[in-house]
Amino acid sequence: MAPNPPQPDELPPPCRDILLEYSNQLITNDNFVSSRHKVMANKTADPRISVASFFMRYLTDAPNVLAPIKELLSEDNPAKYRGTTEKEFSIYFHQKGLDETSALSHFKI
Repeated sequence: MAPNPPQPDELPPPCRDILLEYSNQLITNDNFVSSRHKVMANKTADPRISVASFFMRYLTDAPNVLAPIKELLSEDNPAKYRGTTEKEFSIYFHQKGLDETSALSHFKI
């Protein structure tokens, strides 16, 4: 969604609003966490296909900084992550590879 986000009408209608909203709530200081899930095959003879999708971001020198959302922080809930540029995050994410650890753990304070 950065540095040049698509126009809303370029996004699929069923997920348009949530994509635009999510592109703003990127690092939530651990207030919103994805759940683990698994796909189980159905017991019918119908075939089932699962496809994992990864969206590659272009590495730009955009000055945008990813950091915890200020409205979610307080004296009792300080930032758990340091700010980082989109480029630094993308480079680290791709160097790290896919494993069970979160790329965000590298940016913990």
